[in-house]
Amino acid sequence: METRKVQVTGGSTYTVSLPKGWATENDISGGSVVEFHPEEESLLLTPRHGDDKIEGTLDITGLEGDELMRAVVTMYVSGFDIITLETAQVSAAQRRTIRDATQGLVGLEVIGETSGRVRLQDLLDSSELSMHNAVTRMRLVATTMLADAVTALLDDDDELAADVVQRDDDVDRLWSMVSRVFRSVLRDPSAAATIGLDRETCFDYHSSARQLERIGDHAAKIATHAETLSTPPTDAADAIRDLHDEATEVVDMGMDALLEDDSDRATRLAHDARTRIANVDELTRRVDDEIRELDPQQAQLLGLVVDSLSRSADYGGNIAETALQNAAPKP
Repeated sequence: METRKVQVTGGSTYTVSLPKGWATENDISGGSVVEFHPEEESLLLTPRHGDDKIEGTLDITGLEGDELMRAVVTMYVSGFDIITLETAQVSAAQRRTIRDATQGLVGLEVIGETSGRVRLQDLLDSSELSMHNAVTRMRLVATTMLADAVTALLDDDDELAADVVQRDDDVDRLWSMVSRVFRSVLRDPSAAATIGLDRETCFDYHSSARQLERIGDHAAKIATHAETLSTPPTDAADAIRDLHDEATEVVDMGMDALLEDDSDRATRLAHDARTRIANVDELTRRVDDEIRELDPQQAQLLGLVVDSLSRSADYGGNIAETALQNAAPKP
């Protein structure tokens, strides 16, 4: 760490010198323009690099299927505006995977193809991407998926179960977008000003979005089991329904606390959400008692359903914990 003494020039202008090493590394010289970003009691300084797109190139030789899909998502989340995927000869299977990947990512489009490369570009401006809207949308989709998955199980509705599994792609798409925006904020303080959120709030949204993405995954798991399970007995079905209702209440209260502007009310909501997890544990034991005497295979699959509902409540509790930290007095 280096320190500088503030000087007063002209009687009213405060000046401070820049460390020479930092200036040299960032191509700062006489006449260069830098940006200042106030964040409460801090002032961040960054070089102004203009509006140049961030480009990245990835060798996809040997990458196929899920591995190639993850590579494209990683480049997108890492913040590249233009992504070039190269190899000696892009196969038809690779092109299909790349197109499937772009369809699952907000704003990313194929802008050029040759025999040896595919060029992608994010066509959305970061100012058009709202973390707040994305997280609230994730909440709606994930909790609706969870409700529909349980309904599909209890009503033996295979069509609804299949629809829930497909909707998991919507949650994943929003999660990738939130991750991309969050990483851009970490790299560039001006990105936080562009989207209208401070970096601490972006962190809280990103952390909570991760919990919602996991809830979506568990909803999809329940739906998958629903496609193979028969309708459980009435007592077990009632217990599962009660467990779902309590788990969803924890998630909703945690999200309400996170999005609440009044810190006192946010704290009360978050504490209430954390307290209700004890009810979830009690209901979990009740369901376990109900399914213990069932056919072993059915009992095992229903046990996985119960575990997914319990874990969803835990993720809601994690969101409530984030809300508590957000509402706490700032040092």
